[in-house]
Amino acid sequence: MLAIASAAQFLAVLDMIAVTIAFPAIGADFASASPAALSWVLNAYTVVLAALLVPGGRLSDAVGRRRGFLVGMVLFGLASAACGAAPTLAVLIAARVAQGVAAAVLIPTSLSLALPAFPAGERATAVGVWTAVSAVAASSGPVVGGLLAASDWRWIFLVNVPVVVVAVAAGVRFLPRGARRAGRERRQGLDPLGTALVFVCIGALVTACAQAPQWGYAAPGTLGFLAAGVLAGVLCAVHVRRAAEPVVHPDLFRTPGFTAAALGLLAYFVAYAAVTLGATLLFTEVWRYPSGKAGLALAPWPLTVLVVSAVSGRIVRAVGERPAALAGALSFVAVPVWWLAAAPADGAHYATAFLPGLILAGIGTGLYQPVMFAAAGRLPAARLSLGSGVLMVSRQGGTALGVAALVAVTGGQRSLGAGEVRYGWFLVAAMAALAVCAAAVLPARGRAAE
Repeated sequence: MLAIASAAQFLAVLDMIAVTIAFPAIGADFASASPAALSWVLNAYTVVLAALLVPGGRLSDAVGRRRGFLVGMVLFGLASAACGAAPTLAVLIAARVAQGVAAAVLIPTSLSLALPAFPAGERATAVGVWTAVSAVAASSGPVVGGLLAASDWRWIFLVNVPVVVVAVAAGVRFLPRGARRAGRERRQGLDPLGTALVFVCIGALVTACAQAPQWGYAAPGTLGFLAAGVLAGVLCAVHVRRAAEPVVHPDLFRTPGFTAAALGLLAYFVAYAAVTLGATLLFTEVWRYPSGKAGLALAPWPLTVLVVSAVSGRIVRAVGERPAALAGALSFVAVPVWWLAAAPADGAHYATAFLPGLILAGIGTGLYQPVMFAAAGRLPAARLSLGSGVLMVSRQGGTALGVAALVAVTGGQRSLGAGEVRYGWFLVAAMAALAVCAAAVLPARGRAAE
């Protein structure tokens, strides 16, 4: 079950990252398309995924997580095939929207299917594996995308199809049919108004963050989407307090540690995205590494995540959730501090000055994320997918905000120097410090729902 859940996570994250490296090849095939139009090959997936994670989790809890997972996986495979065969840019973008819809069901459902299969004390280990798979997908995305795009960018999507076939076959065989029962008790009332408000709120805010570097931070489009997102958020907050079966039940945030986990993941992923983009810009723009060398230079980060995630469950059982998350967040705070203090402007001292920061980032990721995502395991069984969806929104929203914020603090220039990139490390330090604050208010030893 964990392997099936991890496969879904891997596909969803890989298809978000791998496409970026194929933009030149896609642009060559659709030569009449503008750069702004091409950007929606990525943004259509990102925005729809972020906006529908909460409704997708709510729907899976209502109709049954097994059914939701299998339908989502089949839709993802069909949409991937449509992307690979797209004759026009418009068809490709529409197929990417369908991929985003499918991923919005798959991601929260996969975690909520896997968690109940483990005893409460082993869930941090399970989430650690799931987190490590996500880190590998994110870090291997540019490499996989580059290799496939060298042949034909359409293979980036077509390779998903056989993986989907295997995952669906395994899901039919191994996923428990009993996961439907809790959903049938909650089938009534999917709260269409609340779902629409959540979609508008998150979709508008993520669109504003994703497009702000291109549109301009004070542009009417950016400000308009921000205003629409905030207004929809206020209306949604009022609505969920009054609705009998709201799309996001307030009880989620009364569960010990859940609110801290959601806010902590938001802050953490702002820092995570800023580190990823900042390090990439430093390697490629400042130190003039070729893309292949830049990818290898970043590799120690996910490799460290794999090692730490393998033992994170034991660490959590030994010291408790709060100390483990604090250690992870403090490790991430140490990343920009180390780089600001030790990393020179040139690339001559990568091994001694920059590499330790990547290892610290891997330690922080391997300890912090499993504890925070495992907060979904403390929710009642009927709300596992919904709670997972809320935590994934923190991840997606934080990632979009982190990219936009880093571009803002570095001045949005096409050609960067070491000084501009160093401004990004101050942003990382500030957001990682907020992640520390969130970890500090977690329960020392959270009690997971059985």
